[in-house]
Amino acid sequence: MAVERFDARTWPGEVLEELFADAFPAFIVADPEAKKYIDRVREWFADLNIMLVDDHDVPVATGWGVPVSWNGEQAPAASCTRVIAPVRPTLKPAHPLTQIDTFAGWTRDDGAPLDPWLRTHWRLGGQIIATAPRSQTMTGTVREWEGWTGMVFPSTGEYVIPRGLSILHIDRDEDRGRYVEPNVWVRHR
Repeated sequence: MAVERFDARTWPGEVLEELFADAFPAFIVADPEAKKYIDRVREWFADLNIMLVDDHDVPVATGWGVPVSWNGEQAPAASCTRVIAPVRPTLKPAHPLTQIDTFAGWTRDDGAPLDPWLRTHWRLGGQIIATAPRSQTMTGTVREWEGWTGMVFPSTGEYVIPRGLSILHIDRDEDRGRYVEPNVWVRHR
């Protein structure tokens, strides 16, 4: 495996489409706030946008990064000593009613995190340092949410949605759906 800058070369569209096709549910990539800023992230922090490429020169993962201050220490790209990954646990959609703090604490008998994606980070030396119950908020019309989820929302209320880590609140009177996505912050050295 090799890590390289995302913009180090041009990848065919079908290769990137295959990589991203099932990575996130439609409601995350359709979020207007994310769309509003992602191009700026790619431009301003290009050196922190990476691609993981396997031994056959096939991209297998990608990530966007931004420098942050942590505990008052500056984190400029040239001297980053740690990475803090906002992890979207893969098993969490099976438990959308469970709070992220509780979920992140679930472990197997060997002490490893129960969630496979958190466990992967743990095996690589990552340490859970915090949870973010309100990491990202996605909003849309009822029709948009019906399209993104393949469901029908006939009345105002709370709904469990496919691949959702938490619940969706639908307000039919305001023609609005609101979903708040949690995540888990994992620090790597």
